[in-house]
Order: sequence, then C-alpha cells, then structure tokens
Amino acid sequence: MTPVIIGDATLYLGDCMDILPTLERVDAVITDPPYGISADKKGAHSSIRDNPEWAAGGWDDARPHPDLFAAILRAAPLVAMWGGNYFADLLPASAAWLIWRKPQAETGFSMSDAEMCWTNGGFSTRMKTFDRRDGNQHPTQKPVGVMAWTMDYIKGATVLDPFMGGGTTGVAAVQLGRKFIGIEREPKYFDIACKRIEQAVAQGQLFAPEPMKQFQEALV
Repeated sequence: MTPVIIGDATLYLGDCMDILPTLERVDAVITDPPYGISADKKGAHSSIRDNPEWAAGGWDDARPHPDLFAAILRAAPLVAMWGGNYFADLLPASAAWLIWRKPQAETGFSMSDAEMCWTNGGFSTRMKTFDRRDGNQHPTQKPVGVMAWTMDYIKGATVLDPFMGGGTTGVAAVQLGRKFIGIEREPKYFDIACKRIEQAVAQGQLFAPEPMKQFQEALV
C-alpha cells in the first residue's frame, strides 16, 4: 500500500491489521479505536443519530479483534488508548489514566460526563476539562486539544494512530511538531483526515513542545 505523504505525516488507507506488521516500531501510539457501541449512528449523539446526512457505517458495531491490541502494544514503548475502559480485559492494569471531563456534565448532558484514556505511562491519573467537540467531520471526533494534551504525557518524536478516523491525532501531532503515521480503512474519513492534516501542515507548528517530564513509575 502506497501511503499519502503530507509534510511529516504518512497516511495509509487500509486495515491496520494488514498495515501494522509492515511498519517499523515508533515512539508512541495514541489512538481512539472503535468501542463497539454503535457510535457511528444509532448510539451516537442526536446531532448525528437524527441527521439523515450521516449514514450508518457499521464500523462501530464490534470491538477490534483481540490480536490487534497485542500488535498495538508491540508497536511502541508508550501507548495511549482512549476508551480503554471498554477494553479492560485486553489491556494490562495501569494507574496512569487520562480523564477528559466534559463541561456539559454540569447541564444534564445525556452522554458520558467524561471519557477515559488507558496509558502505560509512569504518571498518576490526570483529569482536564475540554469542550465536547471542536468539529463534526467524524461521529466520534475528539477535540484537537484532547489529543495534544495526551501528547503532553505520552512523549515521542513519531506518533502512530492505527485508527486515524478524521485525523485529529495527526492534526495535534503536526501542531506540536511531531512526525505522524496514520491508518484509516474508511475512504470517506481517510479523505477528511488528509485534508485536515494538509491544512495543519500549511499552518505550521502552533505550539512549542513542552520540556520532557520525568515521572516515577506508579505503584499499583
């Protein structure tokens, strides 16, 4: 599979089960895989669920194959996986979670008050508030700030996202001056990711990288 190269971003259209074994090990994996909760349509927020312009794609009907989690953990020494609470039976125990708290939690918002990210980093659990979304190009699109915040704790010159979706992780990586490798199997979202990352590359690095933080391994 020939990738699309945009600046320091290398983007693959295809199934990550096929593409991951062909890649060299990277510094960090930061990803947001399908949770298996039908969030592509019927389990999504009403702005997507009730909007006829959003077709049901079926990509969130089931969790990824268990073998894929082992492949992801082999792909990098540092891994951050949003929705890790859905995969507790497939991931090692960890005390280093990132919690994205949504301000809508105070207003009776019908979806989750927060989302959880499993990591194998050596830090204590952290929580920060971000708006629910800053775009609507993908049904489960996270704010760029959430992924940039994740990169504050999961360091690495090259970041891999095997479930690229609309490219939010890639946009954050570009803004932080990191190299990015993304994999997405849905052509619609691959095209969206390419456009968003191309725009981010054109804008250039927006944030100076934070100094490396030293963490003591947490005791479980």
